[in-house]
Amino acid sequence: MNIKFTKISRYTILLSFVIIISGIVAMTVNGLNYGIDFAGGAIIYINIGQEYDIDDVRDIINSIGAQAEASYAGENNQDVIIRMPTDEEYKELSESLIANISDKYGITDDDVNIEMVGPSIGRELTLNAIKSIGISWVLILIYVWIRFELRSGVIAIVALIHDMLIMFSFVAIFRMQVNSSFVAAILTIIGYSINDTIVIFDRIRENVKRYGSKKTYPAIVDESVNSSLSRTVNTSLTTLLTITMVYILGVESIKEFTLPIIIGLVAGTYSSIFITGPLWSIWSETDRVVVK
Repeated sequence: MNIKFTKISRYTILLSFVIIISGIVAMTVNGLNYGIDFAGGAIIYINIGQEYDIDDVRDIINSIGAQAEASYAGENNQDVIIRMPTDEEYKELSESLIANISDKYGITDDDVNIEMVGPSIGRELTLNAIKSIGISWVLILIYVWIRFELRSGVIAIVALIHDMLIMFSFVAIFRMQVNSSFVAAILTIIGYSINDTIVIFDRIRENVKRYGSKKTYPAIVDESVNSSLSRTVNTSLTTLLTITMVYILGVESIKEFTLPIIIGLVAGTYSSIFITGPLWSIWSETDRVVVK
């Protein structure tokens, strides 16, 4: 392959800006769709005591008009967890929900446990999520700085911020739910995306040593990205196919985790190929620094 990635970088970076700006507008207008983990609400644990179909429980939820989520839990999936907001209709809806499930499966009051999650818990989760992401960025910056150079470390963090903003943009535009699974997906993508970026930086370093001043920085970046392109695409495609099948065949709670992962995988692969290399070239051309 001989794709001129540095020449088309203005268009690829512009595409990212368009998606991110659209996401910011969506967040400003509609806000984020926070789940119970962050917004607070009620978590209802019910021991069904037998095998059941989660879709039957969801049909009961829909029949009473509740805005709730149900997922399997417990040993052999014989329990159900229902998360619902504690709005003005909560008491009436929760009583109706439990009564309908009792009529269908014959549960008793001893089989039901309700926990309330307040907004303070959501704030704590948000703070912990920010800390986790911040610490991971700092450690990655130090690692890439030691292994390559500070410039590569900064660009790697910029790429990770790009991937995270793309994920948030899609979540905001399509009103996907922001919960603890989404935070886990972000941390997963941070680890996955930096792997591809390091491979490309490693190839750039090799080619800089090989060609020195015989080739320009854009030419070195283009050759480096092209030479690692098949590895990057094949690795990402294999993971993407696996995660997509998990999303298609998995239960609802798994889908909350895998869908952001799919978005992040695409964003991470895109940034590794179209963002990091060209940014390194632009910075290097500006500073005219000889890379050791």
